Amino acid sequence: MERGMSVSLWCEEVEEEQSQSQTQAAAQSHIRGPSQLRAAWDPTVSGHRVIQRLLHVEERYVPSMLYITLIHQDPERREVLTKWALEVCCECGCDEAVFPLSVSLMDRFLSASLSLPVSPYCLAAGCILIASKLSECDNVTADTLCAAAEYSFLPSDLREMERVILATLRWDTASVTPQDFLPHFLAFVEEWGDVDSGDSEELLCTLRRHSDTLAAMCVCDSRFLGAPPSLVAAASLNSALRGLGNKGPAQLSVMSEALAELCQTDLAVLQCYSEMIEYALQQRLRSGLQQGPMEKGEEVENERSGTPTDMREIDF
Repeated sequence: MERGMSVSLWCEEVEEEQSQSQTQAAAQSHIRGPSQLRAAWDPTVSGHRVIQRLLHVEERYVPSMLYITLIHQDPERREVLTKWALEVCCECGCDEAVFPLSVSLMDRFLSASLSLPVSPYCLAAGCILIASKLSECDNVTADTLCAAAEYSFLPSDLREMERVILATLRWDTASVTPQDFLPHFLAFVEEWGDVDSGDSEELLCTLRRHSDTLAAMCVCDSRFLGAPPSLVAAASLNSALRGLGNKGPAQLSVMSEALAELCQTDLAVLQCYSEMIEYALQQRLRSGLQQGPMEKGEEVENERSGTPTDMREIDF
């Protein structure tokens, strides 16, 4: 190497907000900043080979049938915890992969122990902490999670709970979730879709938002507990495609068959789960409309076309 040549390894991909003072960041430590810098989608890490590997691994992270049966008998307690975890993840601006991973960790922990700890919210916070460390470079802090739980537990209690979760799961924390399948399924949808190049990116972004919303709803809903993540992802994407209404029946039929083939399930099973998702969505939207203020003479619509683009639009 020549002496006159200067080499710099400094990464200049820095957000503008990072140049602000640390005191201002500390004062707002409970609020996450804007979206972090991420690498672009790499098509070489997608395809049938990756999907087949995910399908093979996902079986390892399904909760036991005993736990699923117990939850189906009394689903309210789990739904309260998952709803709280969702609210915390939304308020902290977590990545979309954090919430489903944290719920998967919680289900696997409870499946192994079959007993709630003294502080269930400490358990949920510990799972969010682990999931955030796995999915984000700027993870949620223990103090932030304690504040979200109104300091019902201390940071030391949360760190001890984190150690208990890791020991129970034997540090096998990289669970497969529906969000792991969605980018790969969307890549195939882009190939099948008959859209203009200018509208393709916008359509895929919309499909991703809708699918993420529906998949998060399934994570909260105990009726989908035990369903393979690949099936939940395929059914969520199938429902989002139907909700957008920009495809004809023939195109939707072809895409449904392709999604069923990708997740290695029967087409009737995929359609059944898609209808379950749409029914659960209508239930939650209807309950949200009924709980909201209504003017005199205002009618509540029983169905809404399309799917919400934000998880917070659904009354979980």
